[in-house]
Amino acid sequence: MASSLLSYETLVHALAGATGSVVGMTAFYPLDTLRSRIQVEDSIKLHGTPLEILIKLANEEGFESLYRGLCPVLQSLSVSNFVYFYTFHALRRAASSGSSAIRDLMFGMLAGTVNVLLTSPLWVVNTRIKMKKNSYSNLFDGLFDVFQKEGVKGLWSGTVPSLLLVSNPAIQFMVYEALKRKLTSIGQFDTYTAFFVGAIAKAIATTLTYPLQLVQSRLRAGTSLKPIFIALKSRPLTLFRGLEAKLLQTVLTAALMFLIYEKVVRLVLTIMRIKLTKHS
Repeated sequence: MASSLLSYETLVHALAGATGSVVGMTAFYPLDTLRSRIQVEDSIKLHGTPLEILIKLANEEGFESLYRGLCPVLQSLSVSNFVYFYTFHALRRAASSGSSAIRDLMFGMLAGTVNVLLTSPLWVVNTRIKMKKNSYSNLFDGLFDVFQKEGVKGLWSGTVPSLLLVSNPAIQFMVYEALKRKLTSIGQFDTYTAFFVGAIAKAIATTLTYPLQLVQSRLRAGTSLKPIFIALKSRPLTLFRGLEAKLLQTVLTAALMFLIYEKVVRLVLTIMRIKLTKHS
């Protein structure tokens, strides 16, 4: 029974991770739109607190503008997180010789690299949809258009900073798994604790890697990095422009994702154990 359960466990983690990410992103998508636009655009209307900017965008461009590109983002996110969670847990299962923070960091880096190489084109199109740079009818239309106009290079634009950014989810998973092990050992970890642990892990990872995320977003959108470099001379904190909105969005999204993820994993594995017990 145990071997049968283990053969499906990696797939369960991948499906649960994809489900959690979709729920989390749907709940806080306007904040993701805000984060993308602050990182890429240099408009005066994008100055102020996150709430002030959201209200301003809703008034000037319509409430629907806050949800522009939601469908392709959810499609890309589900694929991306499925790949990441599957690779991460497959590597952990293959190692099968105990867990440690360093090992989780290494597996996270490898899973992130696989994810970036496979899914970067999806995020290039998503970024351009949010910036109103193109009016693609769907994700596949965008992929075809970018390929026709810019070739393979265009589809994988921003891949170098994205590869450097595999450190973000790697740090996130390392912190999350380390805190989870610690809390589990003292009987204090449950699905609701996962919400707060996920938030802490994402806050640490995002703050440490934010400048790279800023560069990545501008490259994906096809926006020049020159304004950033010019502003750096007099305002070094330009590299952290939009961090407040980014933290608000990613921390809440990741926290909800891990809560849903833990709930789905526990539910599915419990159902599978009951079914396997009946058949044994």
